[in-house]
Amino acid sequence: MAFSDAIFAIIITLLVLDLGIPDVPPGRLLSGLLSQWPSYVAYLASYSYVAVVWLNHKAAFNRIRQVDRGLHWMNLLVLFSTALLPFPTIVVSHALQEHNNADQRVAIAFYALIGAFLCATWLAFYHYLARHPDLLKDQVKGSFFHVERFRALAGVVLYLLAGLIGYLVAPLIGLVIFPFLPVFYALTSAGLYQLRVTRHITHRPPPPS
Repeated sequence: MAFSDAIFAIIITLLVLDLGIPDVPPGRLLSGLLSQWPSYVAYLASYSYVAVVWLNHKAAFNRIRQVDRGLHWMNLLVLFSTALLPFPTIVVSHALQEHNNADQRVAIAFYALIGAFLCATWLAFYHYLARHPDLLKDQVKGSFFHVERFRALAGVVLYLLAGLIGYLVAPLIGLVIFPFLPVFYALTSAGLYQLRVTRHITHRPPPPS
C-alpha cells in the first residue's frame, strides 16, 4: 500500500506541472491567466479523477485480507493506467489553448481513451477479486466486487461516449462531461452495494418501545 500511495502522490504532483505563468506583456497578466482556463479545467478533472481512484483503491484494499502475485499485477496495472493521466491532461489543455478544432477533437478523444483504459484496468482488478474470494476478508460479501465491476464498466462506456461526443460533435461538450465522471465515482467510492445497505439501515423503522 505504501508503494501505491507514493505512486498516487507522484501522479498528482505531475499534474500541476502544466500550470505555469503565462507569457504575456506587462499589464496583461490577468487576461493571460484567464486565457489558460482549459489548463485549469483539465487539471481539475484529472486531479479529481486521481483522488477518486485513490479513494477506491483504499476502499478495495480495506476489504482484502491477503495479496497474491496475480493481485499484485492487477494493482500494478491500475497504477500504470493512472500514471498515464498527466500526459492526456497536458495534451487537452494545450490543444484547447491553440484553438485548433481538429486538434481539440483528437485531444478530447485521446483523454477519453485513457480514462476508459483506466476504468478497464479496474474492471480487470475487480474481476480478479471476484474469481479469488479467498483473498477477501471474511466479512466481505462477494457481491460487493460484482457491483464494483459494474461501476468500472459504466466508466468505460461513459468515457468512450464522452470521447465520441467530443470528437464528432463538439470538443467542449466532451470536456465538460469529464469532470462529472469523477463525481460519480466519488459518490459511489464506497461501492453501490454498501450505499444500498446504508440506505436500508438508515430507513429501517425503529424497534417498538
